[in-house]
Amino acid sequence: MDKEVQYRNEGAVKSTKKKRKKRKKKNLLLKLIFRLIMIIIILLVVMIGVCGGYLINKLSKIDYNEKGLENVEINEGVENEGYLNIALFGIDARSNDYDSGSGSDAILIVSINQKTKEVKMVSVYRDSYLCYEDNKYTKLTDIYRKYGAEKTVSVLNRNLDLDISEYVTINFEVVADVVNYIGGVQVEIKKADLQYINGYIDENMKVTGIKSSYIRKAGTYNLDGIQALAYARIRYVGTDINRTERQREILMKTFEKVKKLNAVQLNGLVDKVLPKVQTTISSSEIIGLALGVTQYNVSTSTGFPYEWADYQPGEVYYLAPRNLEENVIKLHEELFGEEDYQVSGDLKKISNNLMTKTGIK
Repeated sequence: MDKEVQYRNEGAVKSTKKKRKKRKKKNLLLKLIFRLIMIIIILLVVMIGVCGGYLINKLSKIDYNEKGLENVEINEGVENEGYLNIALFGIDARSNDYDSGSGSDAILIVSINQKTKEVKMVSVYRDSYLCYEDNKYTKLTDIYRKYGAEKTVSVLNRNLDLDISEYVTINFEVVADVVNYIGGVQVEIKKADLQYINGYIDENMKVTGIKSSYIRKAGTYNLDGIQALAYARIRYVGTDINRTERQREILMKTFEKVKKLNAVQLNGLVDKVLPKVQTTISSSEIIGLALGVTQYNVSTSTGFPYEWADYQPGEVYYLAPRNLEENVIKLHEELFGEEDYQVSGDLKKISNNLMTKTGIK
């Protein structure tokens, strides 16, 4: 767990804000929930709704954030028309407290093309140095720790020119629960991983109360839930980029096995994991999406920013985008097929001020 960062005043970034009025969504937003907990859970929910008709009762187990994202900020003129964008946060919490105190170790954006049903997933590196208020910057994970989900969604919208409309937060305990339920996932453990993985295994067992065993030598293993969670949390082999790659590896392998579960198996899994999920997506939206879940196709998994540099002005390390504007242009091309995307004026100001502050061009 990183120590809470000292928030600093930096160069001038004045972003035009507008309060988001929650729009009625013709194409139900839970689409993410399928992807997101595609990534881990709600595909379960969605599929069980299709197969068994138990969905309303099951969905009552979710911690639904009725306040929604009514005050979330987006840059002036930004609207990713035809796409549903959802933020997925994976938190390392000691209890299901989603509002404060826990940083988000995994931050993903799920973008769903509402016409083609193509789903794309982008990891945003937790150490990314971004603007969270006018003239103030810090790493993304600490924004969630101090301000919670809505503020973090605003930061993603403002720094990436997105129009994220919903979020889902899951406790990382869910990973252990799901992986154990599906009988494990096969992963290659490298020699460098051995130095750290058993420490995480030990911590995970203490926090969750779930038993597991240590890994003594390099090789390919069928990891149980605690081991898989430990592998996904390793921070000191490679960079934050490598950690997000490990996270996506676990999530995608989990998803592939979850897709093969029958209705009865999904029913049991849903009961286990839904109490550890918080979302702004309503039950009615989830049900609407459930009818079309089989049409969706996941096509891309990558990380943001694409170009970056180490930035450490003091004791705290940051991952600074190397020209945020150019990174965002590439992001929009990959997510939305926009070959000549012109960033908003707000984003351009943030990008220029980041380069001035960090000296990274």
